[in-house]
Amino acid sequence: MVVPSSGQVPQELGAFIFSGGEPVNPKIVALIPKNSLIIGADSGVKHALDLGFTVAIAVGDFDSLAPEILAQITAAGTKIEMHPPDKDATDLELALDTAVRHGAKSITIIGGHGGRLDHFLANAQLLGAKKFAATKIEAWFDTTRVTAIHDHAQVTGYPGAIISLITVGPPATGVTTTGLRFALKDAEIVAGATLGVSNEFISSKATVVIKTGTILAVQPDGLI
Repeated sequence: MVVPSSGQVPQELGAFIFSGGEPVNPKIVALIPKNSLIIGADSGVKHALDLGFTVAIAVGDFDSLAPEILAQITAAGTKIEMHPPDKDATDLELALDTAVRHGAKSITIIGGHGGRLDHFLANAQLLGAKKFAATKIEAWFDTTRVTAIHDHAQVTGYPGAIISLITVGPPATGVTTTGLRFALKDAEIVAGATLGVSNEFISSKATVVIKTGTILAVQPDGLI
């Protein structure tokens, strides 16, 4: 997808951000609708290209992207948002900011799980950041699906599939679930607690409702 002249993403479409790290599971291709806005965060550009996608916007300091690839996408018309190496945000956060600025109502992050624990933890917590609360955000770290929940969400799986509900930031209160083996009703899950870890689907769909706070719904086998 080429960025519209208005700079806005059509309302029915979302943005897909390819982040750096390990190569992306090729099964992810089937989950991305045609004409989606594709954003590459630094070396995530290569992951997107390797899977046959056209990158509309590339964001980062590009310290991890080969110069010839940067030249290639520049010549192809990709919008380049270059940032200095010394900055106060990761390339992924900058890419999220870009997607929101272009009007994306939903954002899916692909990759960003490889090699460094600090990057992985920061990226996971970034999904639940307050500034992105108005945007539906999920991520695929290889076969693991992570969904940020600020109020309510329906998640899909299969009977017996594992799902963990993990709080980021202040305590999540009024947590109520349906469709899970260990049902929660008006519960509180605080950061650092394991109450929500290793629950299970009892059907193909489950709902999670919270009154305050933010939860990450983590599905280790989200991509099968």
